[in-house]
Amino acid sequence: MREDGYELEFEDTFDDDELDARRWVARYLPQWTTGDRSPARYRTGGGRLRLLIEEDQPPWSPELEGGLRVSSLQTGVFAGPVGSSVGQHGRGAAVVREAQANVRLYTPHYGLIEMRAKVTDDPRAMCALWMIGYEDAPERSAEICVCEIFGRDVGPDSTGVGMGVHPFGDPAITDDFTRETLPIDARDFHTYAAEWTPDRVSFFVDGEHIRTVRQSPAYPMQLMLNVYEFPGPESGPYPKEFTVDHVRGYRRT
Repeated sequence: MREDGYELEFEDTFDDDELDARRWVARYLPQWTTGDRSPARYRTGGGRLRLLIEEDQPPWSPELEGGLRVSSLQTGVFAGPVGSSVGQHGRGAAVVREAQANVRLYTPHYGLIEMRAKVTDDPRAMCALWMIGYEDAPERSAEICVCEIFGRDVGPDSTGVGMGVHPFGDPAITDDFTRETLPIDARDFHTYAAEWTPDRVSFFVDGEHIRTVRQSPAYPMQLMLNVYEFPGPESGPYPKEFTVDHVRGYRRT
C-alpha cells in the first residue's frame, strides 16, 4: 500500500544476484552467538529474495534458544563489549559473545513499512517482518510486528497473521498483539504493511486496514526480516523458504 503524504526512502526489489550490503546485514542478532551460527542462508536475483532454512544449518544459539534455526536480514546492529549484556533484543542470560561493529543502515523514526511476500506452510516454520529499537536501552526496546505467520496457520482459504506491538523493556508500551484470521492463502504473494505515527500503529494486508494499536514507540527502529525453524518432530522438506518480492519504507513528506 502507499498513501498520499509519503515519499519512498528505502527499497529493495532484489534484482541483483548479490545482496545489497548498503541495505542489509545478513546475520541474526550476531552479538548473542558466534560467527558460524548467525549468518543467513539465502538466494537473491530475478526480483526475489529467498530466505532459507537448510537441513545442515546449525542452530542459532543452543545456549539461549536450543535447536532454533534462523535465517535473517536486519538493517542495523548495536552491541556493547564482549562479556556485557548490552545489545539489541537481549534475553535472560545473553551476553555479547563476539565483538560487533555497530551498523546503522536504515533506522526510520515513524513512517510506512511495506513488504510483498509469500511464506511456507511447514508446521515448524515461521516467517516475519518486524522492527526493534536501534539502541539498547530499556526504554527503547519495543517491537512493532508488521506480520508474523506460522506455517501451521496457513491454509488454502485462510491464514492467521500476527500483528501488533510488544513492550519488552519499554514502560510506555503495553503488549497489544493479535493473530488475525484472514481470507488469504499466504503461500501466494500478499502485501503486508504498517503505518507508524507518533500516536498509533495501523496494520494492513493487501491495502485493507486490519487493526490499529493506539500507542507508538517513540524512537528509531530497524527492520528484521526472517524465517525461523522451531525444534519438533514434524517437518516438511528442506529448504524451508520465505520468498520476498520487495521491502519498502516511506517517510512523511
